[in-house]
Amino acid sequence: MTTLLNERIETGDVIEIAYGGDVISALVLLAADQAVILDACDGSTPFVVKRDELVEYRKFNPAA
Repeated sequence: MTTLLNERIETGDVIEIAYGGDVISALVLLAADQAVILDACDGSTPFVVKRDELVEYRKFNPAA
C-alpha cells in the first residue's frame, strides 16, 4: 500500500486525517463537491468534513 498526498478524494477511498487532535484513518462514505462524509470504523457516528477543511490528508492506494 502506498500513500498519496492531496489526490482527489472519491467515495470508497480510505484516507488519513488529523481529527480531534489525533490522526485517524477513515472510509469515505460519500464525496460531494462541498463536503465528504467519513466513517472512522471505530463504532462512532460518521461525520462530515467540508472539502476546504481537508487541506492535508493522505489517501491510501492499495494498487500502487
